[in-house]
Amino acid sequence: MNVLVVNAGSSSLKYQLLDTETREIATKGNCERIGLDRGIFTHTDPSGEKVVEDALFPDHKAAIDRVLKTLDAEGHTFEGIGHRIVQGGWYFDDSALVTDDVMAKILEVAPLAPLHNYGEAAAIDACRARYPEIPNVAVFDTSFHMSMPEVAYTYALPKDVCEKYHIRKYGAHGTSHRYEWMVAKEMLGDFCHRLLSCHLGNGASLCAIEDGVCRDTTMGLTPLDGLMMGTRCGSIDPATVCYLQREGGYTYDEVDEMMNKQSGLLAVSGISSDARDIRNGANHGDENCLLAFDMFAYKAMLQAASMIASMAGVDTITFTAGIGENDWTIRQAFCECFDWLGVRIDRERNQAAVGAGPQVISAAGSPVTVMVIPTDEEYMIALDVKRLVEGA
Repeated sequence: MNVLVVNAGSSSLKYQLLDTETREIATKGNCERIGLDRGIFTHTDPSGEKVVEDALFPDHKAAIDRVLKTLDAEGHTFEGIGHRIVQGGWYFDDSALVTDDVMAKILEVAPLAPLHNYGEAAAIDACRARYPEIPNVAVFDTSFHMSMPEVAYTYALPKDVCEKYHIRKYGAHGTSHRYEWMVAKEMLGDFCHRLLSCHLGNGASLCAIEDGVCRDTTMGLTPLDGLMMGTRCGSIDPATVCYLQREGGYTYDEVDEMMNKQSGLLAVSGISSDARDIRNGANHGDENCLLAFDMFAYKAMLQAASMIASMAGVDTITFTAGIGENDWTIRQAFCECFDWLGVRIDRERNQAAVGAGPQVISAAGSPVTVMVIPTDEEYMIALDVKRLVEGA
């Protein structure tokens, strides 16, 4: 099945047209700087050449309209459209064929992800209006985590408050974690039961997966919780928010901006949120960059231990996303922290494991298999479209 996958971010809209049988990508691209004065449209044309053009994208509707017009002009066809939706709230434990009721629920839960759900909903509306005969499927980042036990997703706040405002752990990166499980299981078979999935990028989260079921994850009500990230602070004392407002005079919006966009690797390194820049600084002896990487690995190790505890053990660890796939030093530091669990990596395999597809990097005889599995969320979304459309 040919599927158009749409991934609408807060200020961008990525797309990819792929065949679920061959995994061949017919075309892909990105609309950047949505809502700003000057946008950028990147598209791979039928010849394979990447075209980059200035554009104006006042909103997500304008962006998706440009994409669909381009696909039509080039004669592309597809049988389904899949949309990545950041937040499915308390409604969705699986992907869903889009109906008016599903759209209403996506908008109802949007306050949990206001920078994403509204733009994603606009993209769905535009696709439904342009191609009323083509089914749309919503694939939620949060749905994979809805299998968490109550003890894992419940917050120790007054029950009436939690029920009224739907406060609980929702997690994120569920589509990526689900892909990690699928590929690891395909490669390892019966040797894979309790998997720690490490999605380490500008946004980062860990997920404990036992026989395909999420037992716990590090992100919480929002993607701010959990690991230290590119610009997000991750888990800190929640009273820090109150303290900054009371003693520092910061407004709610200023604290929100600080913790989401001015913290993490950016704040500690003092130079960048990009791990490549920080690695370069660390290699040149910048103490702040060295501290940033040490903190990233240390905090990931601490929270990984809690994920492993939720499954009462681990037999497989996978690394994915920008840092997880490309920074062998982070993988090495992380795994060395679990030497006491018997985790052993082959240093040569680890250093060579960049851009070479899914592969095992653990040493022979290691009781825990360690892998690098480049994530492919678009493929997972396309598979969900195929499953739901053909099963309808």
